[in-house]
Amino acid sequence: MILSGLEILRHLGKEIIIEPFDRSKLNPNSYNLTLHDELMVYDTPVLDMKKPNPVRRLTIPPEGLLLEPHRLYLGRTREYTKTTNFVPMLEGRSSIGRLGLVVHVTAGFGDVGFAGYWTLEMFCIHPIVIYPGVEICQIHYHTIQGDFEPYASGKYQNNTDIQPSLLYRDFERKK
Repeated sequence: MILSGLEILRHLGKEIIIEPFDRSKLNPNSYNLTLHDELMVYDTPVLDMKKPNPVRRLTIPPEGLLLEPHRLYLGRTREYTKTTNFVPMLEGRSSIGRLGLVVHVTAGFGDVGFAGYWTLEMFCIHPIVIYPGVEICQIHYHTIQGDFEPYASGKYQNNTDIQPSLLYRDFERKK
């Protein structure tokens, strides 16, 4: 079951935290999140799952930044979110998708208990100029049935910045 916008509002400050919160970004069954002014790009032509890959930071100026096709850009939301009893999910806004910008390649599914900023895996199919602070995606919440153990100590929990892939840590654990 997806929570309605009014139900999100009812749980705000308790089981749902969105900081900063702006009532005008609340939708019938979601909340719009905005793009921070920094991006991260991988700085090597070949990525290796077993190693940390070098990254470079880009700042999105107020006049916008041109994104090029065939390049992965990692961004993050300005908003910090936390949920304790709901499953958060992230989706691109339809207006953004209609411009050819994919906001998350695979990681739109959050875990109950996640706390932090959402890293956005952005990829465009057509050159596009983006701007800091744009309402880039929307978060919605699902109820969860049955007993669960909340996401408490995962590698992306309590992040404060854009998170490049930390998959290499999984390989290190298996050694």
